[in-house]
Amino acid sequence: MTMDMDWATCSHSPSCTGVARQPYGRCLSHLSPEQLTDALEGIRPGRLLDLRGTTIDGELLARVLAAVEGRPGRARMDLARFTGEARFTEVRFHGDVSLDGARFDRLASFFGATFAGNVSFTGARFARQLSFHGATVRGHACFDRAVVGSDALFSAAVFTRGLSCERARFDGYATFDGAVFGEQAAFRGARFGRTLSFRKVRGRAAFESAHFASAAYLSATGRLSATGARADGALDLTVEDCSVDLRRIEVRGTTAIRLTGSHADLESAVLRGPATVSGRGFCTISSLRAAVAPDLSLFRLDLSACRFAGLAHPSGLRLTGCTFAFTPGGVRLSLRWPLRWFSRRGALADEHRWRGWAQGPGDRAAPLTPLRTAGDVRDFPDAGHGGSP
Repeated sequence: MTMDMDWATCSHSPSCTGVARQPYGRCLSHLSPEQLTDALEGIRPGRLLDLRGTTIDGELLARVLAAVEGRPGRARMDLARFTGEARFTEVRFHGDVSLDGARFDRLASFFGATFAGNVSFTGARFARQLSFHGATVRGHACFDRAVVGSDALFSAAVFTRGLSCERARFDGYATFDGAVFGEQAAFRGARFGRTLSFRKVRGRAAFESAHFASAAYLSATGRLSATGARADGALDLTVEDCSVDLRRIEVRGTTAIRLTGSHADLESAVLRGPATVSGRGFCTISSLRAAVAPDLSLFRLDLSACRFAGLAHPSGLRLTGCTFAFTPGGVRLSLRWPLRWFSRRGALADEHRWRGWAQGPGDRAAPLTPLRTAGDVRDFPDAGHGGSP
């Protein structure tokens, strides 16, 4: 099948898509030894490196990187195919880098590499391991729709203007431990075939509609979103000073959510296995509406504004050290009684809403005992009915 390229292709054969080197009319991989030597002498450090569509083995890549002294400028390697080990270890790219649609048949290593601008691997295919460990990207990095057939190592990498891996596929173990995302790491629609380790990262993270086929260990700062995501194994989430959006998430294995000074939303979440949400410092949950969680334990959380209406398994909810809002208290007038005294008690936010009670500062109740709280919870399956105070 022929492909339309926006560059002059190699004249060696109609199937070769490599960019033609002038005056030879052939790509680097199809030049004679003498022609290749002459062509490499024309490549300079800090200047444009054009390898689009070229098939590159390990020896040719080593000679190219030696010619640019490990310091290429703008690098264009779209649709290139690396048949040997692609080692860009500690290479310093001084311009934007594009590897869209590139194929890596063996190891692809960018260990400790530095990218002064943007880098794009959109639609790239990695048959084996990909290493971005310790790499620094001062622009934006894009791996949208990329496929990594083996392990993907992004630990300790720095992405100054963020990372995008939307609809990417990671078939092996994937680690981003200790990575820094100056803006956001986006994994919308991504699939992780084995364990994902996304721990002790700095920056926001978005996993909307992602699929975790195995265990997932997540963290973030500022904001973490996994709305509509699916986890076939365990989900372990640890955040500090973070807003966590887990609406419509589905977890088949165990769920452990550890919050420190953070806020979480679990509306319509489906937590099929044992699940715990624990807080340290001031931590809140805004909603458990329509959640399906037959074995859910909540520890040390402020639930004064949490909605519970439609919770599928209220009898399976266990609360320890959690707080609710107080009902209004004091003397009130009513049509039935000239004067009534209302005592204060803990109440769900749903009751405050359908009774029209406004919450003011200091309206949180003291922690309720597990036994008393369980009795309160069993009374709210619909939380939309009326009733007397």
